[in-house]
Amino acid sequence: MPDLRRPLVLLVLFAATLAGWPAQAQLTVQITRGVTSPIPVAVVPFGGAGPLPVDVAEVIGGDLERSGRFQALPRGSMLQKPSRAGDLDFAQWRLVKTDYVVIGRVLPEGERSAVEFELYNAISGERLLGYSVPAGSGALRLAAHRAADMIYEKILGVPGAFATRIAYVSQEGSGPARHWRLVVADADGENARTIVDSPEPLMSPAWSPDGTRLAYVSFEGRASSIYVQSLVSGARERVSGRAGVNGAPAWSPDGRRLALALSQSDGNVDVFVLDLASHGLLRVTDDPAIDTEPCWAPDGRSLFFTSDRAGRPQVYRIALASGERPKRITFEGAYNARPRVSPDGTQLAVVTLDQGSYRIGAVDLASGRSRVLSGGRLDEGPSFAPNGQTLIFAAREGGRGVLATVAIDGSVTSRISSPNGDVREPAWSPRTAP
Repeated sequence: MPDLRRPLVLLVLFAATLAGWPAQAQLTVQITRGVTSPIPVAVVPFGGAGPLPVDVAEVIGGDLERSGRFQALPRGSMLQKPSRAGDLDFAQWRLVKTDYVVIGRVLPEGERSAVEFELYNAISGERLLGYSVPAGSGALRLAAHRAADMIYEKILGVPGAFATRIAYVSQEGSGPARHWRLVVADADGENARTIVDSPEPLMSPAWSPDGTRLAYVSFEGRASSIYVQSLVSGARERVSGRAGVNGAPAWSPDGRRLALALSQSDGNVDVFVLDLASHGLLRVTDDPAIDTEPCWAPDGRSLFFTSDRAGRPQVYRIALASGERPKRITFEGAYNARPRVSPDGTQLAVVTLDQGSYRIGAVDLASGRSRVLSGGRLDEGPSFAPNGQTLIFAAREGGRGVLATVAIDGSVTSRISSPNGDVREPAWSPRTAP
């Protein structure tokens, strides 16, 4: 069960620097519930000059299908496989009841290449989208994810989150051989890379706003310390190593500060804000209760945090400049913790107690109404996708730790598992520029 007294950590990673890290076993993503009427789409095999190192069409189709909102047409059911618009016969696509068709090519551009794709409405024959996505050396898969993002947004009106990454902690072995790995993978579970391998616990990874730095708690030396690591230079700095608890770091939206949970000499835990440039420390809460698990509002002017000041863990919000007392946010249910606010600031994800089980819930910040989204017995650690449409969280399945996702409306769920050890503490990366 989630414990307010355990130290928490946050992680940040930058995708472009991962090539040199050792590979980790790939994750497996399985849709466990999708929408009742997924949109039929055909992603035709892409043309190109010779064999391609990545099946771009397969990546795009896989992304769309794993969203739970699309049904990709099997290649064996395709009556034609054009790569150019002039070869498209829309009548044949209507015969196999396909609403949308994606065609494309991978073209060389000097030492680089480009993924050129087009999206057509198979019913009307209208060209909806045409784009060329540049792909550097070894970056065809990322370019395919970006193409899938654009197709998803054009059809559904919501930005995709396929060209993103997830960070998570894998615990392997037992007894003296037990160790923890901090891992980053593509959102589809591919390209998993171990970032940190430690004989001591690593917890609660998360990403900085620009994706260039990593903050995390390491228990090396059997004491918690918070580090910030640059993924550009590889340098890391210990920013908090005070006696007692150093946990739950959360980046401010401008990336200049960390909100932390730190213990005092009497062992009580409160929320602080650390300025990373000056190392100045601002105390935010001062209460005999345990105040922990801070997260920033998108405007950077206030913090949400978990506190048991009312007797049981609930979520509060405090403005940083007003001097006002914290305002309680959650009222439905006896337990609400680990707040994470959506990118648009309208929803709050929490771990909530529901019928004796810990599950992922969402609170509408305007109305205060809450709803339960997951159905496990020990679900924890929610993290929003950068488009705000999906949450990733940790769950238990068959006695092992797995990751899971759920759409913010509850319509789509998936399980993400690893062949090696338990996986937990997920965090979804920000969307980065091409």
